[in-house]
Amino acid sequence: MVNFSVKVLFEEGIHARPAAQLVQTCQTATSQIVMYKEGKKANPQSIMGILALGISKNDELTFEVDGADEQEMAEKLKRFFSEVN
Repeated sequence: MVNFSVKVLFEEGIHARPAAQLVQTCQTATSQIVMYKEGKKANPQSIMGILALGISKNDELTFEVDGADEQEMAEKLKRFFSEVN
């Protein structure tokens, strides 16, 4: 299992467009992925789950990735949060 945190740098937080991009990134995983914000958890393969967290700029998200491709998915997710503006 891989655990890591990221800071949301998107100017408008995570709204529909970046949420859809995050879902696309996570749908390629064979691993189980769970994301947390302030104790609330969501499945990042569900756009509704992501949007329900109400993620704003500078929020910190924690991810748990568990499975065969956990390292690869952790790197993809870290890259997603560092590259998208």
